Amino acid sequence: MKISARNVLYGKIFRVVKGAVNGEVELALQGGEKVVSTITNVSIDSLGLKEGAVAFAIVKASEVMIGKGVKSGTISARNLLDGVVAKLDDGAVSSEVSVRLAGGAEIVASITKTSAHALGLKEGDNVSAIIKASNIMIGV
Repeated sequence: MKISARNVLYGKIFRVVKGAVNGEVELALQGGEKVVSTITNVSIDSLGLKEGAVAFAIVKASEVMIGKGVKSGTISARNLLDGVVAKLDDGAVSSEVSVRLAGGAEIVASITKTSAHALGLKEGDNVSAIIKASNIMIGV
């Protein structure tokens, strides 16, 4: 399968919790970081998602926000992945920010050039990649 999403993060399912219609799938990435995805129970069942199964999280770069000094509990997004700016490419309107997580995986964010400059982003900066749980797709 080929996809256009820039971010495919591999790991193992750590936890699956079903609600009335939707459920949460928590994936432990290869470097130890965890991401939470909110998907339908139908998807959980059709994909056969179970604790311990190998899976991957898929996230479009445009769905990843970048923050400096953001702490868990101060923002509603469930996924706060701390890392370092590994690469910063400015375009005419947008900037592409590659964040290397502590475990070695990289996640790419596409943000406006204005926002990148307002944050004063440069390679080596400590940042957080911020993703809403509803913006993470799960694949097997």
